[in-house]
Amino acid sequence: MNFRNTTLSLFSFFSLAVMAQDSTLVGTLTQQENKISYLDSIKKTFVKHDVAVCVDERWMSELSNQDLFPEMIADIENLNPDIKVDYDLSTDLLKERLKILDSKSAFHIEYNQGLENIIKHYLKNRKKAYERLMSLSQYYFPYFEEALAKYNVPLEIKYLAVVESALNPRAVSKAGATGLWQFMYGTGKQYNLDINTFTDERSDMLKATEAACQYMVNMYAIFGDWDLVLASYNAGPGNVTKAIRRSGGKQNYWNIRPYLPKETQGYVPAFLATMYVFEFHKEHGIKPNKPVANHFATDTILIKNKISFKQLSDVLNISVEQLQFLNPSYKRDFIPFMKDKKHYVRLPLDKVAIFTSNESKIYAYAEYEFNKREKPFFNPDYVAGTESESVIKTKYHKVRRGETLGGISKKYGVTISEIKKWNKLKSNSAPLGRNLKIITEEQVVAVATPAKSKSNVAEKVQDSVLQKSQIKPNELHVVEKGESLYSIAKKHNVTRDDIKTWNNLEDENILIGSSLLVSAPIELITENYIVQAGDNLIQIAKKYNVSVDELKEWNELEDSNVKIGTSLKVLLPEKQEVAQVEPKPVKTERQSKYQSEKVYIVKKGDSLFSISQKIKGVTVSDLKKWNGISSGKIKPGMKLKISG
Repeated sequence: MNFRNTTLSLFSFFSLAVMAQDSTLVGTLTQQENKISYLDSIKKTFVKHDVAVCVDERWMSELSNQDLFPEMIADIENLNPDIKVDYDLSTDLLKERLKILDSKSAFHIEYNQGLENIIKHYLKNRKKAYERLMSLSQYYFPYFEEALAKYNVPLEIKYLAVVESALNPRAVSKAGATGLWQFMYGTGKQYNLDINTFTDERSDMLKATEAACQYMVNMYAIFGDWDLVLASYNAGPGNVTKAIRRSGGKQNYWNIRPYLPKETQGYVPAFLATMYVFEFHKEHGIKPNKPVANHFATDTILIKNKISFKQLSDVLNISVEQLQFLNPSYKRDFIPFMKDKKHYVRLPLDKVAIFTSNESKIYAYAEYEFNKREKPFFNPDYVAGTESESVIKTKYHKVRRGETLGGISKKYGVTISEIKKWNKLKSNSAPLGRNLKIITEEQVVAVATPAKSKSNVAEKVQDSVLQKSQIKPNELHVVEKGESLYSIAKKHNVTRDDIKTWNNLEDENILIGSSLLVSAPIELITENYIVQAGDNLIQIAKKYNVSVDELKEWNELEDSNVKIGTSLKVLLPEKQEVAQVEPKPVKTERQSKYQSEKVYIVKKGDSLFSISQKIKGVTVSDLKKWNGISSGKIKPGMKLKISG
């Protein structure tokens, strides 16, 4: 223990000494990495300040909860204002309160039976949702009010973001409208919101709110009525103008409402009902949840170099979920650096203090992490770079006692909201004992080949791995410095020709870092199994000698329940026998029979590898050599020589 502490102290001192020398920083720390991580060495030197934390970790799960948005949209689309709702609120009392709202609002708030029905629906069926929305509003509304006041737009417009997005800055509608204010791509561009690979400013709280205010001002200049401005925000000014014409020139929202699109007919009433619930929540016993964040306890920092959310999370001890909540416009959890455009990161004040006091060290760590990535292999004799392909894989994680969705999401590199979406979870608690579907994106590295090669091996290897799950690699070997095909073949007890065949290599040139198949790909066939009475996934998996998780993945099952008559897809190695079928006796003289006849007739489903396994002492390369085969493709009925 004393030795370890001494080592840590020495390294911390050494780290401080080399930090001033940017040119040697990364190399030196790489050599010392086994003793203490670069991250730990940097954090030991951080200047820290005591500032109250603005976001309570216990409430972080609320930030990733995105089910309010579809609920709100469904209400607007499907709620019928003509259906009466049974709720303890007298019409006379409601009329009095609506008059109060009307007296201090720029909107025409008048009682009608449809509005009463929608208000009662929200009070009866959406109480919990509004408790959460009011919690979120304590973070967003101060920003909204500041911008609305700047443009002289009614402050009540802040409730529009509740109706539009349920205060979810990453909300995306079926039509592609995005962000707190639900801008379409074209409208966002029209109001100078940048939308590119890394950022979508429709999700930027400040910039999108500015754009929404500008839109409101422009529409008010056209219609001169805030109710019609709201209608145009949802349906577009063209549809509002058409509704005015079809109504005979009427210009009151409630008079032109029957001529507006169906969704817009429920849009303004939903806005007014939301305003009522927010303004009179105490009278109806609605208690806002604890604020997830304090508006006044965050600030922005201009970014001077590229950095990822993961790197910020590591150095500042802040969760990626917090960074996503505070910086929703960064689509890939990555903040780019561009000379011609400024990018900012919003952080809690205590993290702002740490960042600004240790900026150079934080950027040095980010650069160090980026430099650890594999670099392209530059050689004029080879194709530039090693390509890779993204492969989507579905896994299942069984929830054990004590596990949380946050912990599971970190294990697999996904978000809590994604796990909830894939498994249709309503709450943020992990269901004990349940197998949760996890969808991950993994990179399959392709083998680069000499530029003079006639075929693109990278494409062929990817095809062999990815093609409709019909071929699966047995084993991959990553080429290390100093290795050759001979040494790799010897290590895995195969021949050089085997490796060349399995990887479609035309010569023995291989790249450091490339992945080679070092055993024959297993050819798979698809078999369909019809579920019988009394069957379950465990029994079916045993019949085919596969796992339950594999059956779930192949058939996209969310749980272990299967219905009688369902057809299940099962992927099996070629010629594999099902457990209940008696295996055919293997004749010991079979191999000698082939060898004595000196010829083999190819059957359906045969491959050079499967044939070589049947005949003792014969390899794939032998068969190709004896029969003049270069591609490895064979057809049923072909006669193959089995000796030289």
